[in-house]
Amino acid sequence: MKIAVVGATGMVGTVMLQILEERNFPFTELLLVASERSVGKKMTFKGTEYTVVGLQDAVDQKSNIALFSAGGNTSLEWAPKFAEVGTTVVDNSSAWRMDATKKLIVPEINANTLTKEDKIIANPNCSTIQLVMALAPLHKKYQIKRLVISTYQSITGTGVKAVQQLENEFNGVQGEMAYPYPIHKNAIPHCDVFEANGYTKEEMKLVRETQKILNDNTIAVTATAVRIPVVGGHSESVNIAFEKEINVADIRKILHETSGVTVKDNLDTNIYPMPIYAEGKDDVFVGRIRLDESQRNTLNMWVVSDNLRKGAATNTIQIAEYLTANNLV
Repeated sequence: MKIAVVGATGMVGTVMLQILEERNFPFTELLLVASERSVGKKMTFKGTEYTVVGLQDAVDQKSNIALFSAGGNTSLEWAPKFAEVGTTVVDNSSAWRMDATKKLIVPEINANTLTKEDKIIANPNCSTIQLVMALAPLHKKYQIKRLVISTYQSITGTGVKAVQQLENEFNGVQGEMAYPYPIHKNAIPHCDVFEANGYTKEEMKLVRETQKILNDNTIAVTATAVRIPVVGGHSESVNIAFEKEINVADIRKILHETSGVTVKDNLDTNIYPMPIYAEGKDDVFVGRIRLDESQRNTLNMWVVSDNLRKGAATNTIQIAEYLTANNLV
């Protein structure tokens, strides 16, 4: 089993390597792949030193699986080249997510749709993954009619440059700006670029990807995505209108029994999910579960997850684990 990590020197790539080690992913050979400016760089993984190779070199070595986290343009150009030589690509960018010929996978929800013919597999957006992890079991029982989502997103979703901006501002240092405004002591209602409809790409990802993963285009979704000065993970306030009569106690039980979801919801002891708690963990945490008293069959809840782990690297590696366990590569 030969594995390539494409974008190994980046923020998500670094977490991928950490999770590969934590989960003891079975491989016989590992390729660390990055852009030309990083080729030749030395990296250590599980006590072994590796030399970073370039993309064409990695294609030529015909890995069984390539875990991509190198940006959409790189993926659009290179994922097909890997696929042509028989490598199965699991891509963490937005490049292939809404391609009708590509599957958008959260393993706990729809990995069973994968086949050997799927050579490019899309990993959903971080904010979508944690959302659908909590929604999928509820949709199955009660059928979701409409979602209103507000996100409070970690700067790590933007990357190293954003982390550096926050650190600079906290320390009173002038430096490069990842955002058009200061992020320290601020909240910026602007994640990704604006589309023609006035929504950002991040907001529209929540709309389109949720419908695709849940396999239901009838679900009405509207979202507002906000960047806040935290590093531990993304938080989401979710308002869910259901077709069927709901029961809060039953909803809690369903979520409690859902693999990959942890309910943290005890108002007596001020227990609820927070990014400071989610950081470094793989579960999606759900709390503040309560009826929306303004209309029937509607629920509010608060969903938090580490966006670099389950929101990106862990989900990617879980897909690879499914592929290997089911002899799909």
